[in-house]
Amino acid sequence: MNELADIALADIGLDGLAISGILIAVALVLSVVRRLGLEKDLLVAAARALVQLLIVGFALRIVVDGDDPLIFTWIWVVLMVVVAAWTVRRRAPEVPNVIPLALLSFAAAAAVTLGVLFGLRVFEPTGRAIVPIAGMMVGNSMTATVVVSRRLVAEVRDYRDLIEARLALGLSSHDAFAPHLREALRTGLVPQIETTKTVGLIALPGAMTGLILAGVEPIEAVRVQVAVMYLVLGSVSTTAAVMALGLTRRLFTKDHRLVLVEKAASQP
Repeated sequence: MNELADIALADIGLDGLAISGILIAVALVLSVVRRLGLEKDLLVAAARALVQLLIVGFALRIVVDGDDPLIFTWIWVVLMVVVAAWTVRRRAPEVPNVIPLALLSFAAAAAVTLGVLFGLRVFEPTGRAIVPIAGMMVGNSMTATVVVSRRLVAEVRDYRDLIEARLALGLSSHDAFAPHLREALRTGLVPQIETTKTVGLIALPGAMTGLILAGVEPIEAVRVQVAVMYLVLGSVSTTAAVMALGLTRRLFTKDHRLVLVEKAASQP
């Protein structure tokens, strides 16, 4: 990293971190003035973000050191996948067998995206590269996984009579449910597609912004950001497809009968 990068990184000290907390105060004032009742949530969110990132920052020193074996890096990636699957379970409690399906979806996305980027040497397979890229893959895929799975269950509840009517007419479960599967996949994929379309026009993405602030030449930051955007789009597509197809198989019996989906007692 060049001298400009060193200057940029050195600018954020404890005093700078404290000063940035003024922006939290702005949000608190808005909540108080407009009587939103979000003061506690804002403070808890800010404190949790600080503590969690500090813990992760210290822990990451183990996996980003070039002298350490990559086994620690891959253990970290596995932990991210497990925590993400558990989070999907909390956010979509009405989805049957959601944890194994989420694990399978994230594992498939990791195999595809990390396999391409590191297997074909787009990035060097080091802990410093694998962990943040895997984090972006899992983080973005998690949202799509939740959206697709919940939409599929909602389609079953809202159109159960229509689906069963198609089955009664002799259609297979695959054909009877195909329109609803397409709708769920579109719901999960369209937001990321639209984000990819407008990247750079409305706002600079996080990875690119961070690199520029660290002193990297803008065109170099662009190349990294494009690879990251393709990573995200590929991982979201993979997880959405695996989750949708896997869940569809669990919504029907082997003799093409629709399974009853119980309504969740409460939403997370």
